[in-house]
Amino acid sequence: MWTSTQYRHVVRGSAWYDLIVTAAFATPWSFALVHGLLSALDLPGELPAFQPVHMLMANLLGSVVCVWAVLRIRDPQAVYGRYDAVARFLFAAWQGYALARGASSILIVFLVFELAWGIAQVLPVRAPSLASHAPTGDARRSL
Repeated sequence: MWTSTQYRHVVRGSAWYDLIVTAAFATPWSFALVHGLLSALDLPGELPAFQPVHMLMANLLGSVVCVWAVLRIRDPQAVYGRYDAVARFLFAAWQGYALARGASSILIVFLVFELAWGIAQVLPVRAPSLASHAPTGDARRSL
């Protein structure tokens, strides 16, 4: 169970992870570089050459995820963490689907992180105690 402050740190941490991992997907040039590096690893499974439409999809994904990450870095609301957890479980499902159909085993690394961040963000958050909402000082006197 997280405290509210801890949960905000989890939401912000998952956002930083997303920004770091997906920033390279946001432009055709950076993605071409990453794709070349991943292809050079010669891992089991297929990492095909990307056609222009594949590149467009990768760039759209990278752009949207980067914007979503910046929002959560700047304002790590609990509700954003809950929505992000749902998105992570969806991503994990599609990554598992791709792996089952012969995609590159590099996806396993991303799958593990998606599941870890998703689980961290669905854990309960402790409700603030009533004492933390009690008026203090002048506020009490004005009641």
